[in-house]
Amino acid sequence: MTDHIDIIRVEGSTRHRAQKRFQLYGLLAVSLSLAFLFIMVGSIVLRGSSAFRQSFVQVEIELPADAIDPDDVRGTRFGKFLKQALRNKFPQATTQKDKKQLYKLVSATAEYSIREQVEDNPQLIGTHAKIWVRTSSDVDIYLKGYVDTDLDESKRRLSDQQLEWLALLQQENKIESRINTKFFTGGDSREPEQVGVLGAVIGSALSLLVCFLLSFPLGVLTAVYLEEFAPKNKFNRIIEVNINNLAAVPSIVFGLLGLAIFLNFFGLPRSTPLVGGMVLALMTLPTIIIASRASLRAVPPSIREAAMGIGASKVQTTFHHVVPLAMPGMLTGSIIGMAQALGETAPLLMIGMVAFIVDVPQGITDATTALPVQIFLWADSPERGFLEKTSAAIMVLLAFLIVMNLVAIILRRRLEQRW
Repeated sequence: MTDHIDIIRVEGSTRHRAQKRFQLYGLLAVSLSLAFLFIMVGSIVLRGSSAFRQSFVQVEIELPADAIDPDDVRGTRFGKFLKQALRNKFPQATTQKDKKQLYKLVSATAEYSIREQVEDNPQLIGTHAKIWVRTSSDVDIYLKGYVDTDLDESKRRLSDQQLEWLALLQQENKIESRINTKFFTGGDSREPEQVGVLGAVIGSALSLLVCFLLSFPLGVLTAVYLEEFAPKNKFNRIIEVNINNLAAVPSIVFGLLGLAIFLNFFGLPRSTPLVGGMVLALMTLPTIIIASRASLRAVPPSIREAAMGIGASKVQTTFHHVVPLAMPGMLTGSIIGMAQALGETAPLLMIGMVAFIVDVPQGITDATTALPVQIFLWADSPERGFLEKTSAAIMVLLAFLIVMNLVAIILRRRLEQRW
């Protein structure tokens, strides 16, 4: 008897240690995952947070009344007034090389900013106005502390002369750091200090809207037919297997399919949310079908039996009782599938949404780009100023994904019925 008790104690102790080791391994795995996630998000935030601020410089510019037509402000070239104001501020810039370096202190689009301010306030015409304009990307990066001034002048994009001019402007409090509202209200640009994500965000939103309107009803109806009405024969089993296989097909294949059918065969416009949404719908449809079928299976058979028992037909039972109970899971699966589609780049590249689009789209047939494609374009740009803009755009994309997942959780909790 004592031997049996000792054996039980030894086996129990061994199982207890094994359980402790398994818990330790699980805790270690979770800790490593959280650490990698923290490092990834932290590096993105550290790089991208500075993109939400932009440096501005004050320029005292002469706006002669005889050279500006108040009724045709857009026809006036304000670049010459800006360059003259910079030369007046730093008269020591006499050579052509010095003048080029001087003009590079401000953004290449600064003259358009001046024109917009004059259009908003025509009283500036004929005055010696003090106007704030954006600095160039190189100056903005330097003012944010990303330039090592100890490096040799040949290894920096800013010369020693430019650094002296900037130091003088800082001493005179003519340089400020402001919230970069342009990043949230503008479209793409060749200049890093002028870029914005609004066009890409709206392009992604319109594409997802088209994707949802196409994929959700088709996916739900397909799932209802396969789960509730389709006979269990060999043909339908082949369809089910193919649907499961389509969920694992690389996304670029759907892009090639969209290029061949929607663009080349039907002749739909390139780089539009309409085509982008249709391609994403093809990619998302298998996921929605699988999630919807799982939600339908989760409805207890007693619901169907009770409805059939009181005389309801198969269609009435399905659409009056089963589908409403499965709808929370269907919506959740659909939103999660679209959240995955939001981050896809390859299929959108194939249908031309990689084009350089400055204007913000107004509809699903306007040319635009998408947020992941915009990130791809900026990441491929050689200018240092696009690095922080890329990280900031990734932050916007992550925020978009978090919002979509929160919507899925809220919908599930509000619509979910317990039985």
